[in-house]
Amino acid sequence: MLEEAKQKIRNISDFPKKGIEFKDITPLLKDAKAFHDVIDAFVQKFANEHIDYVVAIESRGYLLGAPLAYKLGAGLVVVRKPGKLPAEVEHVEYDLEYGTDSLEIHKDAIEAGKRVLIIDDLLATGGTVHATSELIKRLGGKIVAMAFLIELTKLQGRKKLSSIADVHALFTYEN
Repeated sequence: MLEEAKQKIRNISDFPKKGIEFKDITPLLKDAKAFHDVIDAFVQKFANEHIDYVVAIESRGYLLGAPLAYKLGAGLVVVRKPGKLPAEVEHVEYDLEYGTDSLEIHKDAIEAGKRVLIIDDLLATGGTVHATSELIKRLGGKIVAMAFLIELTKLQGRKKLSSIADVHALFTYEN
């Protein structure tokens, strides 16, 4: 059932820049059965984990996080780029291959001790998710697991994250 969903992901060469093989999930999202199968696979994996909050990372993480939170009976918390959240925020800056980036979460988004599942569409180097985990820890949340639709194994992001929590990816690709 998931193999059919994986076939819906298309490769776009040289996007957003030359040398990148972009994994386009929009064909999967528009296919009702494939999208349903993906969300159900995540639900099955995490149904017994007593998740309080699904933390979704801007922006494609929201597409998976919202239906997953709904199905798990959990709240949805969003992590955004700077300047997008209206209330007081916790901010983290992190290193990229060439430069830095940053993320924010509302300071009142997660109560201490609450069980959190982080979700995003893609695990590459793990930098964004590692930064997100730092935000959650600052708020006192307990990270139960990190979930991804796609993992690019060659970039070894899992290695960076596995000491923080369980890492789960539905689909893996070498590049």
